[in-house]
Amino acid sequence: MTRYDVAEHLRTQEEMAAYLEAYLEVCLEEADGDAAFIAKALGDIARAKGMAQVARDDAGSGGRLGVL
Repeated sequence: MTRYDVAEHLRTQEEMAAYLEAYLEVCLEEADGDAAFIAKALGDIARAKGMAQVARDDAGSGGRLGVL
């Protein structure tokens, strides 16, 4: 069974901003001051930015990652 990873679906700055806004709106109340909730959302965005950079780099090299 594959785990869902939201970072795989955040492709643009707008999607990342909307995710963070929605996450904070829903989870901040539940977080009760726990910084781990915010750290999780920021980690998701950081991973998404990393994946987006890898995709851009791969596209610039002729898309070689797709053959792996």
